[in-house]
Amino acid sequence: MLSLDTCDADFMTSALAAAGAAADRGEVPVGAVVVSEGIIVGMGYNRREQSQSPLSHAEMIAIDEASRRLRSWRLKDCDLYVTLEPCIMCTGAIIQARMRRLIFGCVDPKAGAVESLYRLCEDQRLNHQLPVVGGMLAEASSVLLADFFARLRQQKRENRKAERWPSPVEGA
Repeated sequence: MLSLDTCDADFMTSALAAAGAAADRGEVPVGAVVVSEGIIVGMGYNRREQSQSPLSHAEMIAIDEASRRLRSWRLKDCDLYVTLEPCIMCTGAIIQARMRRLIFGCVDPKAGAVESLYRLCEDQRLNHQLPVVGGMLAEASSVLLADFFARLRQQKRENRKAERWPSPVEGA
């Protein structure tokens, strides 16, 4: 297990702020930041609905921004902080970018490719492995996601109720 310091919590707090921005825009609240030498060089939040692209995950956006800012696809001296365990696509991008370390919040039992469904970051068959720290501010990440989906379910119930025809008893 890697030792964690207060900087890790601070950077994860920045990722949580990005996740909050996603929620404010009606996107699934996942946020990510890429850090190099103690400075955030890439930040992203989910934008799939906005962009109508399956590639617009928080991690992909943050990695792309960091690569452009650092003018290199190799992010070997960078750490990625993300509020939710990355999926297969994002974990692949993390490995391809040769990231130094991955720190994530809560696990994703339905799509996680780091601990839950797969363990890609430690797969010796791949050309790059990296240390992973899971559970950083996991409760805050989980609450943000749970609140978002509870609001979404409530909106759907209200929409269904408003769209139905009144029954004869209700006075059509």
